[in-house]
Amino acid sequence: MTPPTAVGGGTSLLDRCTEGLRIIAGGATASTAQTPRDVVWTKNKATLYRYVSDTAPKHPVPILLVYALVGRSYVFDLMPGNSFVEFLVSEGFDVYLLDWGIPGPEDRDLAFDDYVLDYLPRAVKKVLRSSGTEQLTLFGYCQGGVMSAMYAALMPEHLRNLVLLTTPVDFTPGTTGLPGLWLKKEHHDPDVVVDAYGNVPAKKSLMGTAMQKPLPNYVGTYVTMWNLLLRDKPMDGWRAMSKWANDSIPVAGAAYRQWVEDFHRDNRLARGKMRLRGRRVDLSAITVPLLNIAGRKDHLCLLPQAEATMDLVSSPDRTLVVLDAGHVGLLVGRGARNGLWPQTSAWLAARSSDQAPELPHRNRRTPS
Repeated sequence: MTPPTAVGGGTSLLDRCTEGLRIIAGGATASTAQTPRDVVWTKNKATLYRYVSDTAPKHPVPILLVYALVGRSYVFDLMPGNSFVEFLVSEGFDVYLLDWGIPGPEDRDLAFDDYVLDYLPRAVKKVLRSSGTEQLTLFGYCQGGVMSAMYAALMPEHLRNLVLLTTPVDFTPGTTGLPGLWLKKEHHDPDVVVDAYGNVPAKKSLMGTAMQKPLPNYVGTYVTMWNLLLRDKPMDGWRAMSKWANDSIPVAGAAYRQWVEDFHRDNRLARGKMRLRGRRVDLSAITVPLLNIAGRKDHLCLLPQAEATMDLVSSPDRTLVVLDAGHVGLLVGRGARNGLWPQTSAWLAARSSDQAPELPHRNRRTPS
């Protein structure tokens, strides 16, 4: 007997059910990070990429994208048509990406001091040399935004603009949601984890973020999968997103300990008490144009954590954009293509000319 097919002669129902079971058992597969790029520089596990364009950049100020330590940076370049990198290149920007790589056992002592004071300055130097410019835009996402903000406060010499996407700066108790509860001293001891593993294993870091919204992350994603499969709808976007969401990596032990103790528990960055190799990180030293983007539905960086940045920096030109999206939906998907992408491009285009623009407005908030 011939297996039943979808209306219109699509894939057979049996094949679609088989595919769903295969994904549940082995995970989604997808071709990601397809935008052409060249390796500019490497250090230890980190790699700096420059994206290739057929035409010369329209905007002379290059953009350096910086992601978190816990995930894969190809979220910036998920798939053709759903790639922030692809969009920026098409808009005429010279785009670079710093990929932290996967730390090995020998990297357990890497801390934020190393990432901010060693890796980022070297990457910035290579971007400037490669692009032939004297300034760049630093674009940090999530934890990458925290590192970018600290860099901007300590080493602003070659910085033209700073963009922070869903970046938690303030960890005041009561503003951090479930992460703050989980990481309390009575619930979690980072020393036990680091002493046992060296680096925090990928599965443990993935579990920590996923369990903050267990139903959407564990159940909702498969409901969506079956809905697409049974209706014989395109699966490419779901596959790419599912692959990335489950593609977590280890976190260097020292950095993890700092993240728990210095940021979550002591809130040192927002209080002006954060020190990297003895150098105090004072966010009020940030004076470059700032675009701060947050999501109302973000469960990893709650809105107050990102909003606090606006009162901590001294930038005469600073804009807060709050969109009706979650932590990842801000960057990828249809909502991002209609929301964050064009707004970011317009903001950057106005601030990426050969001459610094005259922008007298202060502490502006852009509605979603």
